[in-house]
Amino acid sequence: MIILKDTESLAQFCDSLTGADFVTVDTEFMRERTYWPELCLVQLGGPDEAAIVDPLAKGIDLSPLFKLVNDEPVLKVFHAARQDLEIFHHLTGKIPTPIFDTQVAGMVCGFGESVGYETLVAKLVKTSVDKSMRFTDWSRRPLSEKQLQYALSDVTHLRVAYEKLALKMEPTNRHQWVEDEMAILNSPNTYLPPPEDAWHRIKFRGNRPRFICVLRELAALRERMARERNVPRNRIMRDDMILDIAARAPESADALAQTRSVGRSGLPAALTSAILEAVARGKAIPEADCPVVEKKAPLPHGTGPLMDLLKVLLKMKCEENGVAQKLVASSAELEKIAAAPVGKEPDTRVLTGWRRELFGEDALQLKTGRLALSAKGSAIQIIPLQD
Repeated sequence: MIILKDTESLAQFCDSLTGADFVTVDTEFMRERTYWPELCLVQLGGPDEAAIVDPLAKGIDLSPLFKLVNDEPVLKVFHAARQDLEIFHHLTGKIPTPIFDTQVAGMVCGFGESVGYETLVAKLVKTSVDKSMRFTDWSRRPLSEKQLQYALSDVTHLRVAYEKLALKMEPTNRHQWVEDEMAILNSPNTYLPPPEDAWHRIKFRGNRPRFICVLRELAALRERMARERNVPRNRIMRDDMILDIAARAPESADALAQTRSVGRSGLPAALTSAILEAVARGKAIPEADCPVVEKKAPLPHGTGPLMDLLKVLLKMKCEENGVAQKLVASSAELEKIAAAPVGKEPDTRVLTGWRRELFGEDALQLKTGRLALSAKGSAIQIIPLQD
C-alpha cells in the first residue's frame, strides 16, 4: 500500500500519472464541526497502481495533487462527485476538469436511481465493498490498516467500474448524455451559491413578501457568518430561530430577547446587533423588490389521468432504453407537459436534447392524441394514431 506523506513522494506519484487516460479520485473528509469540509485523505488510482495521500501530514504541500486534478488531458473519475469537487473548489478556487461521474453513468446505463458505489461495484466488478469504516473519524491519526484498505478500495474498484461503464455506453453513444449532466458539477455556483439565495434552503409556509424579505436577510447573514467562522450554520442560528425572528421582525434587543427561540439565554451582543441590522434591511426593501414565492397552480381539471399516462410512458421508455427515470424527467416536469395549453411546448429540459428524443417527443404525441398506449400481455405498446 502506497501512503504519500511528504511533498516529494506526492509529486513523484502525480508525475507518474501525467499522460494517463484517466485517474480515479476519492476523498475522505469531516464536516460535522465545520462549514467547510476538512480534507483528511485523498485516494488516487492510476492505470497500474493506487495511492493514499495524507493531507494532514506535517509539512506536506498538495500543489502536485492540485496540478494533477486540473490537468485537462487527464480525465478525473469520481463516484457521486459533488462533495469531492466542493473540496477541491474550496481549496483551489477551481473545479477539476474534465470529470466523469460513475453514479451519473450508472443511471444512464440503467443501474437505478442515484446508484450507490457498493451496488455499482457488486454488479460491474463482481465483488463486495466493506462499508463498515464509512463513518469513521478520518481526522484521527494513526489510521488503522482496515481504514486505509477501505479508503483505497474506493478508487481501485472504481477503475474497473469506469472502464466497464465506458464500454457499455459506447454502442449507444451515451457519453454525451453523461457530459450533459456534468454541467451542473462544473458550475462554481453549485459549491458556492450567493448568500442571498440561502433562504431557499429553509422550509416555511406563507407568502408574505415582507416576511420573506426579512427571512432572506437573516439567512444571508447566517450563511456569511458560518463561512467566515467555518462553523455549521446551526451554530450561528437554527432554522426555527430564523423563522421566528423573521415573523416577529424585532426592532430592539429587548424585542429580540422576547422571541421564543432566543428566550432567556439570549445571544452574544455582536450577533444581536447583526440580526437587528439584517431585520432592518429586510424591512427597508421596497415592496416591489420583495421576493415572492409563487404558489403552485392546481393542475387543470382532468389532467390527473394524463399525468398517469405520461408516467406509464416514462417508465416504459426508460425500461426499454435502460436509463433511470429520475435522469429523464421529474414529476414536476411531467406536470408542465400535462398542464401546458395544446400547441404550446412548456420550457422544460425534457423537450431538449437526448431527453426529447428518448421520451419528450412521444410525450407530446401522447398528449395531442397522435399516440396511444396499449397492453399486450404484460407489455405496454405504443400505437401511432392518425390525425
